[in-house]
Amino acid sequence: MASETFPFEILTPDHRFFSGEIEALTFTAADEGKWTVLKGHAPMLAVLRPGSLSILQDGKWRDAINSEGYMEVGPHKVVLFVQTCEWPEDIDRKRAERAKARAEEELRQSHSQAQFRANQIMLARAMARLRNSRNSVNID
Repeated sequence: MASETFPFEILTPDHRFFSGEIEALTFTAADEGKWTVLKGHAPMLAVLRPGSLSILQDGKWRDAINSEGYMEVGPHKVVLFVQTCEWPEDIDRKRAERAKARAEEELRQSHSQAQFRANQIMLARAMARLRNSRNSVNID
């Protein structure tokens, strides 16, 4: 199976979230379509919207929740650049619910187009985290 894999990394401003050989990657693009990348995919750049992505590694799918970002598919490697990325089991659901409520309130109070767009992104990230969370433990 190793011949059907390709190197993949997820980078955030803080750290390398993931690095390894994978068989496939499915993500949500900015046009809200689901895309899948396999070995040998043509080089491209894609803008990602906040949501979830799925990584196929060693025959098993694993989901992660990503914020906005972009992905570069190169001839030998795929790199995803996002502000944040996390595994569903690491999400504190109560904290995500508070973030969603804050984002909704900020969206209602937006006074400029730029502020409105930033608040839309905040709300989309909070909703993606809630949709995909598996952990309801509050550690605050």
